[in-house]
This record gives sequence, C-alpha cells and structure tokens, in this order.
Amino acid sequence: MASKDRIEPGSFNVPVGKFPATCTSTNVDAHAVATDVVDRLNASLAKKDIPAITALFLDDGFWRDHLCLGWDFRTAKGRDAIAALLANSSELVKRVEIDRSTAFRAPQVGAIDAFGEVMGVQFFITVTTPVGTGRGVIRLAEKDGKWPIYTLYTALQTITGHEEKVHHHRPFGVTHGEVVDRRNWQDRRDAERTLSGGEQPAVVIVGAGQSGLSIAARLKMLGVNALIVDEEDRIGDNWRRRYHHLVLHDPVWFDHMPYLPFPSNWPVFTPKDKLAEFFECYAKLLELNVWTRTGVKASSWDEGKKEWTLELVRRGEDGSSETRTLHPRHIIQATGHSGEKNLPGFKGVDSFKGTRICHSSDFHGAPQNGAGRKAVVVGSCNSAHDIAQDYYEKGYDVTIVQRSSTCVISSDSIVNIGLKGLYEEGGPPVDDSDLFLYSIPSEQFKAQQVKLTALENQHDKALLDGLAKAGFKVDRGPDDAGLLMKYWQRGGGYTIEVGAGQLIVEGKIRVKQGQEVAEIIPAGIRFGDGSELEADEIVFATGYQNMRTQTRLIFGDAVADRVSSVWGLDEEGEFRTMWRRSGHPGFWFMGGNLALGRYYSQLLALQIVAAERGLA
Repeated sequence: MASKDRIEPGSFNVPVGKFPATCTSTNVDAHAVATDVVDRLNASLAKKDIPAITALFLDDGFWRDHLCLGWDFRTAKGRDAIAALLANSSELVKRVEIDRSTAFRAPQVGAIDAFGEVMGVQFFITVTTPVGTGRGVIRLAEKDGKWPIYTLYTALQTITGHEEKVHHHRPFGVTHGEVVDRRNWQDRRDAERTLSGGEQPAVVIVGAGQSGLSIAARLKMLGVNALIVDEEDRIGDNWRRRYHHLVLHDPVWFDHMPYLPFPSNWPVFTPKDKLAEFFECYAKLLELNVWTRTGVKASSWDEGKKEWTLELVRRGEDGSSETRTLHPRHIIQATGHSGEKNLPGFKGVDSFKGTRICHSSDFHGAPQNGAGRKAVVVGSCNSAHDIAQDYYEKGYDVTIVQRSSTCVISSDSIVNIGLKGLYEEGGPPVDDSDLFLYSIPSEQFKAQQVKLTALENQHDKALLDGLAKAGFKVDRGPDDAGLLMKYWQRGGGYTIEVGAGQLIVEGKIRVKQGQEVAEIIPAGIRFGDGSELEADEIVFATGYQNMRTQTRLIFGDAVADRVSSVWGLDEEGEFRTMWRRSGHPGFWFMGGNLALGRYYSQLLALQIVAAERGLA
C-alpha cells in the first residue's frame, strides 16, 4: 500500500462519498421547506413509524448520531441501514425543532458540499430524547421537486436532571442564614483537592494535558467527582519540556478549550510555554482536582463491585513519597492519542561517536553555534521539520531522511482555505462550528476534503513543486483527501509548513529520500542501499505506536488485552475506541488535538454520567 493511503492497522479506509444533485433553483423559501420536512419527521417520530421516517431520506442519505439513539457513535447510510439503526435503538428521538436563533443556524439555501457546486437547504435543530436534549444539523437535497434529507446529525448535549453547572445552573456560591458547616471556599476547595474528607472520586484521569483537562472540566460541570493524576512536576510540563521553539500549527480559533476560550489578545499560533501556563491557569480557574508528581503503581478491576483498586505513588518536593489507594468506578487514559515511542532498535547504536542520538520526544533544542557540525533528522512530518529548522538556524549542516511520502499543506492554506468560514476571527461561535463540522458523515467529509485539498495544493503549488524538485516526495493523503483525513485515519504522515519546507526548497536543508536506516555506524547512519550519512547528532522523529501500548505499560496486560485498538475509523466512519466504550468495563480513552478534545470530551462525559445514573 502506498504511504499516502496507509491507515491505522485494523481500521477502515472510508470511501469517498458522492454528492447529490444540486437544486434546480436558489429561489427557494428555505424556512418553508425546512418546516415541512421537520413537521413530517416529527409526525413520523410520534408514531414511531420507521418506514415513514426513512422515506424522508434520499435513497443513500445519512443519519449520523452521537448518543441520541443509543450510547454509542453511529452513522447509518441508506434507508435500510437507517431503518436498522432506528429499529435497534432503545428509544427514538422524541422531537426535533428548527433552531432559528441566529442567521447561521436558521434555514438557508447554501452549499451542502461546502464549495457551491451542490446547493441545498441546511439548518440547525434542537433535539428532545427520552433522556435529555441535544442539537443537530439537517441538510436537504432537491430531488424530483421534493426535498428529502441528505444528512441528519443528532448529538446529545444534556441529560435531564444532570445539567451542566453553567449559566442558569451555576452554583450560588454562598449559603445565607444559619449554617452548621462554616468552612469557607478555600477550606472546601482544599478538602476536595486532597480528598481529605474521605470521598472517593468516581473517575481517575491519567494525564493532565489538554485531553485530561478537557474531560475533567466536562465532568466537573456535570457534578461528577474526578481526579487527574500526572507524573510531571507541574501542569503543562508535557509541553514545557518539548523542543525549545515549538509553536502550535493550528490557529487559536480551532484550539479553544471547553468553558474558557483563549482571550481575544491571544496570538494566532500559541507558543508551547504559553500554552503550558494557560493549562495551569485553566485547572485553577475551573477548580479541577489535579495531583502532579503522581504515578500509577498498580491497578485491578473488581467485576463484582464494578470498581477499580488503584494504587498511586505521590512524590513530594523533598523526595519523599506516599502511596494512596483509591477505588474509582472509571479510569480515563488521557496520555495522548499515541503510545510508546516508535523507535526501532537499530544495530550499532552503542557504537555512535556523536554527541546525541535520541527520539524527537527527548529533543529539547539544538545547541548554539553548530557551524561545522552535521545533524540528521530521520522522519518527515511536523516534528522532523521543526527540529531540522532548529538545527539549521543554529548553524548545522542538516539532512532530513524521508523514507516514504508526506502530505504537505502550508499554514496559510490551513488558515485561509481549510478552516475559513468556520474557525476564523469573527466566525461563528466555536460550539456552532464544531456541530457543523462533525455533522458531516465521514464519507461526505472525505469528498469535501478531496476538493479542499485540490484548492490548497493549487495555492501551495510553488512550495510543492519546489519540494519535489529538491527530492522531497509529497502526497495528497488517502484518496487525495489531504491532511485531516490522514490524521483521522492514520494519526500521522503529514506536516503543516511553517518554514522548514521552504528551507528544503532553497537547498538549505537537504533530503535523503526513499531509504530505510540499516544501521548506526560510529560516524553516522548507513542505509539499506549501502550509502552513508555523517552525523554529529541524530534525531529519530519516527512517531509513536498505538495508544494501547501505553495502556500495557501503565495498567498491565489484563487491561491492555481487553481494550480495542485505538484511532482510525470503523466501518461507519466513526473513530475507533476513543471517547467511547473501550472493550474493558470502566476504562475509557481520551486523546487527540485540542479541537477534538473540546468536542468529544462532552460526549465522553455524558456517557460516564449515564453509567453513573444507571441509564447505560
């Protein structure tokens, strides 16, 4: 299989979807069309008439559901599959209503392929289910003068009686009158954070990065007692310790955290140390319970009690340590969407006479004054490019070793083409943008990304042509669907160009392409074809293994053997294992970038609330 089409083992390469025909005229009363469809849908839902419901869809229409029809993520394509999904649901959606509160949400004639080639009617909805309320998006396509449903998305947002403690449900903050317990806020906060009152957390989250903080915040707002543990000395150290000049490649509008977005003066691209400081402030402001310098010593699951026994070792600043035993009902592994370092055991490593040989995760910056010295970076994605640029700027002679091909998109294309209209200054509220984005079934999203990638590649033509001329092999991702689909299906194999690519084009960073490392020799690297590269420093930016490998390290074989492989897409185009049942009771995975964490953390938190309240 070509590198561009490689996917996470065991997952599925979803096909490129086909768009319906465009409407014959844009002179359409979108509100009237939407009202008619929703009225007929509600009438059919009230009667639980599944044939009547499915008749409202195109023959190959989609219903994508996140927790409104059951406690899982599902996408059904075609009337028969939709009928089967509804027939196997414990309860149907009770009612949907058109959301007309803003122009973005209200019914409108627009491009349902995102490019203006296929026009239809789209609008946001609110959803009532047997357990709560949600939101969604409907897109309609014209066929034979009628308006069947092209895509319907429903996503649970609230479980009745367990609403988030925000806005009208925010805490009062004080109890007036005679009070038996006169502990102030600080007293209560200290007891909650240290567990000195003897209460056991319902959830222990392992990892205090963006994923752990996001899910802890969601659970906090839903009234679920959760504790984060992390081996780092401070919240944010997992970012502070990364290479010196690291800056996020995604823009700020795509990266907001739940409940507490970045302030309006935040830079478009966030430096790593600034992000680390924000994470520390985030935990304090949202009153999240975090134990740093804490590791998992042992864990076991009691099938009868449906709870874990978790032994934690806490290190003090003075070098002391204590063991605490907790009995949560849920563990969330939030250690990043990847697992162990992918660092092959190359022959001859011990013979290397240079000053450094390491994995990119252990690289904290190139030394100053590298003139006359040589660096080799094995790998060709984001970290490899950033590290190679760092070496170049410090005066090193730098070579990137690219073994296959890489999907390359410029940062400018990401901001001004890829995310434009949804995640930008003055764009829709981020919750609306998220709902709109994830309302698109994966097949159709992939079809959109094929068109989008073609536009981005046209914009980046000079860069891509220059890279190819320099011997750096570029691709367009799986089925030419670009960076996001490569991330979703494989978790790597791409880079967002922020400078190193242009240095390659200009010959300032050299490329060794198409050869595997055969062995490490005292003076550098020998490749499979017998050629060699001299090196004083070697960095392997070779990525990471599946997240389940980290499960095995932390929780042992008993847990790792029961959980499913993480990442990639299942047959319906939904993410595998992440944010949903893992295969082991009471064990969940939480990972991905800030944008995925923001959205899916709510869905994971709702599943845990449902389990805690006996609903699932």
